[in-house]
Amino acid sequence: MPKSLRRVRILKVFIADSSQLSCHLIAAELRRGRYRLKIVGYATDAAGTYEGLEKNQPDVAVIGAHLEGGTRAGFDVTQQIRAAHPKISVIMILDSSKATMVVEAFRAGASGIFCRDQSSVLLSKCIHSVYLGRVWASSAELHFLIDALGSTLPDKSISLRGPGLLTKREEGVVHLVAEGLTNRDISQQLHLSEHTVRNYLFRIFNKVGTSNRLELALYAIDRREGNGEEKVLAHLA
Repeated sequence: MPKSLRRVRILKVFIADSSQLSCHLIAAELRRGRYRLKIVGYATDAAGTYEGLEKNQPDVAVIGAHLEGGTRAGFDVTQQIRAAHPKISVIMILDSSKATMVVEAFRAGASGIFCRDQSSVLLSKCIHSVYLGRVWASSAELHFLIDALGSTLPDKSISLRGPGLLTKREEGVVHLVAEGLTNRDISQQLHLSEHTVRNYLFRIFNKVGTSNRLELALYAIDRREGNGEEKVLAHLA
């Protein structure tokens, strides 16, 4: 097991999917994995999910796109979780990695997506990754997000290298965010407090025209590709 994961305590995981059978199958696969996970509850609908989260306070919620109550239920639940429980990382399980589904999942607030045709062994790794503050997506899924982001960014998002747009220190913070580093990682690398890192990020969001870390990372990677630089996907699956 990687050293970075050895230091992580046992993570509490809540599972919500379309049926009890599916929830139990997912839990069984996670228990057989090599990572330290504890399944704290299950649900098959929105009401059960909200109740379970309040009661168990998990670190990570694994939410199926299709819960009881409609084909959009999982997306709506994810959006509510991010609003009511911002400290809980959410992974959405999708039936396929179609562009519309991928973009909608991340817009709802997911920190990672996992398709049902992927190896179940990877799901436990996905859970640890999003808990550590990373984004979980494939390279193809990343491009779906970049395309969607490109059509919604304000005109002021001209270039990270534009004259006077960002300071040298701010550019350094953006680079580390794009590499997948958490605020704590960035504070240690730049010898700053986490509070100072957060302040830098708020200023950068305002200057560049993004609203969160994911948008900033995607924007930075998109600009890097546009400048002919090598793309780094260290924070992705």
